[in-house]
Parts: sequence; C-alpha cells; structure tokens
Amino acid sequence: MVFRLRLITAIFVARAVMWLVRLLGRGKGSSLPGMVALKICPGILAHLARQACRGVVMVTGTNGKTTTNNMVARIAGEAGYRVVVNAEGANMITGITTAFLRKASLWGRVDCDYALLEVDEATFPRVTRQVRPDLVVVTNFFRDQLDRYGELDTTVSLIRETLEKLPGTGLVLNADDPLVASLAAAAGGEVLYYGLGEHRRVTSSSSAAREGRFCPRCGQELAYAYYQYSQLGNYRCPGCGFSRPPAGVEGTEVLPEERRTTCRLRSPAGDYELVIPVPGLYNLYNGLAAFTAGLALGVEPRVITRALAGYTPATGRMERFRYREKPVLLNLVKNPTGFNEGLGTLLSLTGPVDVLIAINDNDADGRDISWLWDVDFEVLEEEHRHVNLLVCTGQRGAEMAVRLKYAGVPLEKIVVEEMSRAVERVLNGPGKTACFLATYTALWPVERILSGYARRENRVESLPSVS
Repeated sequence: MVFRLRLITAIFVARAVMWLVRLLGRGKGSSLPGMVALKICPGILAHLARQACRGVVMVTGTNGKTTTNNMVARIAGEAGYRVVVNAEGANMITGITTAFLRKASLWGRVDCDYALLEVDEATFPRVTRQVRPDLVVVTNFFRDQLDRYGELDTTVSLIRETLEKLPGTGLVLNADDPLVASLAAAAGGEVLYYGLGEHRRVTSSSSAAREGRFCPRCGQELAYAYYQYSQLGNYRCPGCGFSRPPAGVEGTEVLPEERRTTCRLRSPAGDYELVIPVPGLYNLYNGLAAFTAGLALGVEPRVITRALAGYTPATGRMERFRYREKPVLLNLVKNPTGFNEGLGTLLSLTGPVDVLIAINDNDADGRDISWLWDVDFEVLEEEHRHVNLLVCTGQRGAEMAVRLKYAGVPLEKIVVEEMSRAVERVLNGPGKTACFLATYTALWPVERILSGYARRENRVESLPSVS
C-alpha cells in the first residue's frame, strides 16, 4: 500500500514537471521528471520496466548508441510492436526512468511490448540492477572523457563484470572491435556478431589513436589484415590466437555517398541490400547492429531493411538543414574517434565548406578537453582548399582555434566568435556547403539558433507506438 501511494505520487509529480518544463520552453525535460520520480519512489524504474511484456533491449558502448537504439525502435515500430524508448539520448538512469514515465498511466501501468534503452557505459551496472535486459547490443569502445570514464580498460572491465551477472542475456557484438568481441567470454546467452568485410575503402594502416590495438586476452599487440577505422578491422593476436570472430551479419560492397551509405548484407536469413540514409561508415555499423538486433527480436529481414531505409536521425546525428540554397549538416562530436569520422564526412561534402566547431567543457562534455589533441585535425591542413572558413565557438572556442593553428590550418581561415554570430557567419559564408560540429552541451544551443535560420530536411518523425 505504501509503495502504491509512492508510485502514484511520483508519476503525478513527474507529469507536472514535464508540463512545467514544456511551459518554460526548456525542451522535453528528458531527465528531470525521472530524477524527481526516483526521489519519491526509488523502486519506480524496476516496477515500470517489468511490464515490458516481450522484453528489454539495451544498447551501450562509446559511439552510436542513440542512432542504433533509435534504429531498433523504428524496426520494432515497423513490425507493429509498442515500445518504450529514450529516443532523445538521455541515457542515465534518470532519463531512462523518464522514458517509462511518458508511457505510464497515472496508476503505474505500462502497455508496451519492448523497452528499447540506450544506456551510458558508466551507468550500465546501476541500470541493470533495476532493469534486467534480455538482449544487450554493444557498439564499440573508444577513449572517451577520461575525467568521467577513466581509462578504456576500466570501462570494458565494468561492462564485462556486469554481463557476467546476467545469465541468459543475449549479446549483439561488433566483431570488428576486439574490445567488444572479447565480451563474448562473459555471455550467459546467445551471441550474435555483426561487422564489415573487406571492401575498397579499408586501409592497411591506421594513424588514429587506437587504445584497443592490444589483445584483450594476453596484452600482445594485435596484427591486422586491414582496418576499417581506429582499431576496427580484421585482427589476430600472434600470441594467444584471439581473432575477429566470423560475423553472422556482414556488410560487403560498401558504397558511401554524400547523403547515404549502402552495402550488400549477408545474414543467416539471406542476402539483402542495406541502405542507411545518413553518411559515414560508422552509421553503417549502427545499421548493421540494428539489423542484427532486429533479427534477434524475430522481425522479418525485409521489414528491417525497409525500416532502416526510412530512418530519420535524432538531433545532431548527421542532421540535415537547408539555409536558402545552402545544405547544412549538424553532427555531434564527443571523442577523438567520433571527431575523426566527422572530419571525414566534412571532407566528403561538396566544397568549399564553411565549418563551425562548437566546444563546451561542461560535465556532460567532459571537463578535460585535452582529447582535442588526439583528433587528426592535420587533415584540414592537407585539404585546406576544401574548407573555406573555420569558425570556433563555445566555452572553449579559443582553445579549439589554437588546436587548429597547431594543426597547420591557415590562420586567415580561423575565426573565434560568440555562438549566435558564429552560426550566422557560417550560414552566410561563401562556401557551397556548411558543416556544424558540436560537443554535447553546445549541440542544443547551436541547433536552436540554426533552426531559427534554416529548415530541417530530414525532420525526426514520430516513431510508431513510441513514447
């Protein structure tokens, strides 16, 4: 009786907070309602999550969590399932609780088939103590915010130890990342692998920071037949024999384009063409992960490929705008690997390109911005004719400008501006295309300013049966 009273009170107050946040124009309030509800009723998340009648899917890893999780949500919606999903990327326990609260009735009933949850790596152990996943999708592991996560091996160990406590939980793992593939040893249920085969754009070496280049079993340096990017590729340990496992779902014949990426896909259910309507090799990996998760949920492959072909990105995940006749791309950057891939996409755009880089150092971004020195900005020196203007903004815009200077970018192309003026300057620059790259807390104000000038081309649509 006491729990029921706490539950109803928590839901009522959380709904009031949601309404108030919207009234004040502060967005959807993706974390605050959950925070308030957990204070009033600490057991509310576990209670609500148990009502997902077909099960719980969690997506974790360093990069691609939001995109992969939202792709899985679109697949599930296309298949006719009702889902709970934290679509905005609020992946801490408070944001996950809010996702359930949006779907819950005032009496605490949740009518859904699946809960599809993006979960922060550091929060993963805490969330799984309250919500038991039936399937866990792991995207990749890269160096990310050392002041929050610590060294990379700490994060991997944390996930591995948690998985060992989840007997019966199935895993969807990236075969091309040795750190992710090594988690199979901790699996209590079925393991499914996805990855990319050899194609024309693989390389024989990688200059990117690769903290994962050592064998996770014996510590010896891995030998690679080829690299996709960073430590992802076809690897083998000359010491203990640990190697890339065969991928049940594998992409081949990769065709990257400015607005989409396609590949041939081989799977246990047959061969298909996979079309991901956003650019970048890393988004193709997200699509492969989502396809594999869809198969694990029993969805027909043609339903999965149709859903993925119609996917629309969340805010700042290769989101497209148009200012007058000028295409504009907005993308989140948060660590060296993700930034390197963002630069690769920038250089693939129709040039010359006007560029905005917004760097903040709030808690959600990571206070330590030394990671910027691990990003390969030197490619902008080599390809500087492709870039017309680089406008740096945000709390650490000046430091970003210094990094570009040391990368060898011509000084006349580097500008530091206040954020509103920076957005306006880049939009009105003489380049044919504009590219906006922003860290997490800089992304939202940049998006808000940008939306006042430009129209979205790939607006995020409501997912079927998604709250």
